[in-house]
This record gives sequence, C-alpha cells and structure tokens, in this order.
Amino acid sequence: MLWVLFLLVAWGAAAVSCIRLCLVTANAAPRPGDAADGPPPRELSLYETAFLAGGPHRVADLALVSMHLRRGLLLAHTGWATVVDPEGRDEVERTVIRAIGPQGQSRIAPIRAAAAAADTVRALADRLVAAGLAVPHGTRTTLESAARGVRGAAVLVVVLAVATVLMPGQETGDTGPVVAWFGLPLVLTLGCLAIARVESHPYSPWASPSGQRWLDSLPAPAHGADRDVLAAVAVRGAAAVPDPGLRAALLGSAHGSRTGV
Repeated sequence: MLWVLFLLVAWGAAAVSCIRLCLVTANAAPRPGDAADGPPPRELSLYETAFLAGGPHRVADLALVSMHLRRGLLLAHTGWATVVDPEGRDEVERTVIRAIGPQGQSRIAPIRAAAAAADTVRALADRLVAAGLAVPHGTRTTLESAARGVRGAAVLVVVLAVATVLMPGQETGDTGPVVAWFGLPLVLTLGCLAIARVESHPYSPWASPSGQRWLDSLPAPAHGADRDVLAAVAVRGAAAVPDPGLRAALLGSAHGSRTGV
C-alpha cells in the first residue's frame, strides 16, 4: 500500500500549491480605492507605455528601434549593433550606447539585457508603480513563483503516478483505479493553472488594472511615420516592426537572450 503514501504526497503538494496561488492572486487583486478609475494624471511617454505593455526589455527594444530609425545606430539582421552617432537623445539611449561599449559594436542580445537592467529603466518602473500604473516587482515575482509551484506539483503528481504503476507487485487490473485517484490532484493543478492563465490573458503582467486601462484606451497605431512605428513597438513589441531585417535582428536577439546564446 505504498501507493497510498504517494497519493497523499500528491494531494498535499497539489493542495498547498493551489491554495498558495489563490491566496497570492487574491492579495494582488486591486481593492476599492487602491487605484483611480480615471486616466493617468499625465500623458505617458512611449518608454512608459512600452514598460506597461512589455516590461524592461520592451523599453530596450523601443530605444534600439528609435536609434536605428534616426540613423544613430545600425542594427544588422545578423544580430549586431553598431554605433553611428554616440550622442543619445535621452538617458535610455545613452544607457544603450554605454552597454555597447567603447568598441562601438556589440551583439544585440547583451545590449538588450544590460539596458533592461539599468538604473534608468528601474527608475522608470518605480515611477509607474508609485503612480499606481505598474505592478510592484515583489508582487509580480511572488505570482510567478506561485505559478511555478503549481506546475511543479503537477509534474510531481505525474511522477508519483508513474512510480506507482511501475512499482513491483502491482497487478495489471489494479492500476486503473490507482491512476484514477492520481488523476484528481492532477486535474486540480491543471485547472488552477488554466484559470490563472485565463484571468491574466490578454493582460500585461507588468501593468496594474489602471495601467491596463491606459493600454486599452490607446488607439491602434497607424502605419508609415517613424512615430507610428515606435508606438506600435511600444504596444506590440518587436513583431510590429515593418522592416523584415530590423525585425529579424530584434526577434533573433530576444530568442538568443532567452536561450542563453
């Protein structure tokens, strides 16, 4: 009857992780009076919009595209960035130039990572959090940790179910009911993850409810002018870049930074 112990472990892991995710989600939910229902007290910059829509890496992408469009930076489809004009127009652009280094050329992936982690972007995030438009870093990381815990519990349930089936002494006819018992905590964890995903989609994990209302109120960017391209990148990311070569440079660098290349 060792499988009963495995089942208790599976139920315990599923229950604890799901309860934690529910509690964290409830604590992160806005309360009446926590944020104003009206528009932001001022017009947000494209950098601030980019952060609310896609986080610090979106801010870095916006700066890279802006510098490339005005010929201050050359972004090659091979994933390299070359400085043409070493004078940035704002602190985010100057952060990008410093990330490239004195050689004036670097891979795009480390530039994105360095710019996204810079003090300038963190200060921008702090201003948005103080204005009630962005989710505090601690809240976001706690939610991510709770979701990872539920995913881990689901994997543990499957592993324990397989171990029970393969355990010596199990009769073939007995495995069906045993597996069914393990199916219940698996359904619990997967259902909890599905509900959490539905609740968060298609919302940005970086924007608070007030920030999300701001994003939802933005008109669809037009096509043609550089300002429209930058607005599209701020809201939708590098995939909104109309130039195939520039889009390949940014999307390729984003993939490389995720995979550790």
